[in-house]
Amino acid sequence: MGANNQTWVREFILLGLSNDWDTQVTLFVLFSVTYLLTLLGNVLIVLLIRLDSRLHTPMYFFLTNLSLVDVSYATSIVPQMLVHFLAEHKGIPYVSCAAQLFFSLGLGGIEFVLLAMMAYDRYVAVCDPLRYSVIMHGGLCARLAITSWVSGSVNSLVQTTITFQLPMCTNKYIDHISCEILAVVRLACVDTSSNEVAIMVSSIVLLMTPFCLVLLSYIRIISTILKIQSTEGRKKAFHTCASHLTVVFLCYGMTIFTYIQPNSSPSVLQEKLISVFYAILMPVLNPMIYSLRNKEVKGAWQKLLGQLSGLMSKLGT
Repeated sequence: MGANNQTWVREFILLGLSNDWDTQVTLFVLFSVTYLLTLLGNVLIVLLIRLDSRLHTPMYFFLTNLSLVDVSYATSIVPQMLVHFLAEHKGIPYVSCAAQLFFSLGLGGIEFVLLAMMAYDRYVAVCDPLRYSVIMHGGLCARLAITSWVSGSVNSLVQTTITFQLPMCTNKYIDHISCEILAVVRLACVDTSSNEVAIMVSSIVLLMTPFCLVLLSYIRIISTILKIQSTEGRKKAFHTCASHLTVVFLCYGMTIFTYIQPNSSPSVLQEKLISVFYAILMPVLNPMIYSLRNKEVKGAWQKLLGQLSGLMSKLGT
C-alpha cells in the first residue's frame, strides 16, 4: 500500500507563468485573442486551399497538414492554460497530464518531420522542375504525410509511457505552463539519467535527422539557384522557398537551442518561454507567413474576397 502511495499521484499542480492576479488576467486576454486568431487563420488557410483549385498542389497539401498540426498543438495546451489563469486551483488530473504530454509531444514531432517533407518538395520544385509533377505525385505526398504523423505519434507514445512509469512519490508541483516532458521527469524521486538520455536520443532522431535533411535540401537548392543566369530567375526560385525557410528557421531554431545543448540544460524560465512561443506564437505566425510571403496564397485570397464582394453586392440589390 505504501509503495502505491509513493508512485501514484492523482493530480499535478501547474505553477504556470505568474502568481500575480493582474498579470494572469492580462495574459488571459492576450492569449485568448491570439488563440482565436490561430484558429481563424489556420482554418481559413485550410478552407482557402480546399476551395481554390490552383492551390491543389503538393506544397499546399503539406501546408494543410501543417495548419492542422498547429491548431491541434495549440488546442492541446492553450485552453487548459487559459482556464488556469482564472482558476484558484491550478490542478490537472494525472491522466489528463499524460494525455497532454502525449499530444503536445507527438504534434511537435509531426511538425518537425513535416517540415522536412516540405523541404524535399521545395528541393524537387527548384532542382528538378520539369519532373516535379511526376516525382511529387499524390501517392508519394500521402505516404510522406503519413510518415510524419506516424513517426511523431510513435515517438510520443514511447516517451509518454516511459515518463509516466517513473515513481513521482509526493511530488506534484510542475513548474511549467503544461505537462512538458522535462518538467514532468524532474518530479521523479529516482535517478532519471536514463530518461534524460532517452529524451536526448529521441530529440536527435526526431529533430536533428529532419533538420539535416532540410539542411541538405537547402544546400542543393541554393547551389541550383546560384547557377541560374538571370536575376529574375534567381528571385523567382528563392521566392518559391522563402515562406518555408522562414518557418523552418523559427521552428527548428528554438527547439535545437532548448534540447540539444552540450553539457548544459535550459533553465525553467527558458523552457516556459519557449513553450509559450510554440503554443501561442508559432501557430498564429505560420498562416501569416504563408499568406504574406506567398504570391499564390495572396492571389487566392484576392479571388475569394472578390467573389464574396460580388455575392454581397447581388444580395444587396
